[in-house]
Amino acid sequence: MSGNSITIVGNITRDPELRYTPSGQANVRLGVAVNRRWQDRSSGEWQEATSFFDVIAWRELAENVNESLKRGARVIVTGRLEQRTWEQEGNKRSVVEIIADEIAPSLRWATAKVEKTDRRNGDQGGGGGGSGYGRSAPAADPPPYDDFGDEPF
Repeated sequence: MSGNSITIVGNITRDPELRYTPSGQANVRLGVAVNRRWQDRSSGEWQEATSFFDVIAWRELAENVNESLKRGARVIVTGRLEQRTWEQEGNKRSVVEIIADEIAPSLRWATAKVEKTDRRNGDQGGGGGGSGYGRSAPAADPPPYDDFGDEPF
């Protein structure tokens, strides 16, 4: 893996939002808050800071996250940082997001029941066989861009 990798552990701030590209590619967006607590050496008082991250997952991972995780769940996310820039009403906007390779519940203060999903089309990753979305499996070759004209990988 390249030098652009990140792992965070935090709580989901909003329910995952599952969407599909026009070609049927699943993607999910969610927010994760990461809390950091430390003791100030000079005063001896405890300090706290929270960082908020937007996380995007694709394909079967997106469908599994949507089906398995909700707001408040503590998760472990690994992926890469990616910056998107666009123009809105004449103003240039930019955001840095985490494109997830893996998302899992943290078992530090909770338990989870893992259910393996059926694989689709011979994929190596997990499928959404029992997801009940009532749609056909996506094409074997994913589309090169998402709803915003960005590459999904």
